[in-house]
Amino acid sequence: MSEQPPLVTGIPAGLTIRGLDRDQTPTADWLCSCRRHERATGRTAVQQLLARARAGVCPHREEQAVLAPVIPIRRIDREAS
Repeated sequence: MSEQPPLVTGIPAGLTIRGLDRDQTPTADWLCSCRRHERATGRTAVQQLLARARAGVCPHREEQAVLAPVIPIRRIDREAS
């Protein structure tokens, strides 16, 4: 089975929260602008997702940028030759 999250197309990005009434389990679905889907179930998990989800900002792309390999740059001194 693939470890990658499912990619969703045709649905606009956004955050949907359900189950906020008394005696219901809150559930939040977040479709990021990069089309990754995350679901949180339970009060604490929904609060954590709400704290992380930002409109127009993709934390997944930021994570990829941080994890990208760093290519060292060599300095060339012309006077040394």
